[in-house]
Amino acid sequence: MMRKLGCLATVLLLAATAAAADDFTDTLELFKHAGQSAQFFHNCYAYAVFPTIGKGGLVVGGAYGKGRVYVHGHAVGEVSMTQVSVGFQAGGQAYSEIIFFENKAAFDEFTQGDFEFGADAGAVAITAAAGATAGTSGASAGASGGMKDAVTAGKYYKGMAVFTIVKGGAMYQAVVAGQKFKYTPAAS
Repeated sequence: MMRKLGCLATVLLLAATAAAADDFTDTLELFKHAGQSAQFFHNCYAYAVFPTIGKGGLVVGGAYGKGRVYVHGHAVGEVSMTQVSVGFQAGGQAYSEIIFFENKAAFDEFTQGDFEFGADAGAVAITAAAGATAGTSGASAGASGGMKDAVTAGKYYKGMAVFTIVKGGAMYQAVVAGQKFKYTPAAS
């Protein structure tokens, strides 16, 4: 009986690993074909991709997701993201996120233990909706017709550029939030 359970556990673990690998591959393909994010793959030093981040809140909110970090297309580590937000918000949402690092200095800053994006960092939303961001670097707004037809414009800010693709849910918000990342290098 124990042997059968062990075999079943091994099969389930292998299936889960394969599904996770497909999640990363599928998410990278979406960003490689989603408007302005595609160009960043050609000129970035590295990137971190999160297939699914879950977010929810009612006045106080939070978000969490796990991702993988790549340098020149090769996986070099894992990363987790947590977010706490305060303000007018209600609902829940799932989205994918990618962070591009313009150079080695930006990558090194991100991967030196815990890293935080302040409320001044904004993401370009690649969705079939309109969005706006405001921060210490100024304000911007954009809209797109869909994931494969994005007309949003992204740019590096402090060596990083962030893009998101909404997967589902509905969330209304006017909040102050910051994202915290914890990087773990791959075992050698």
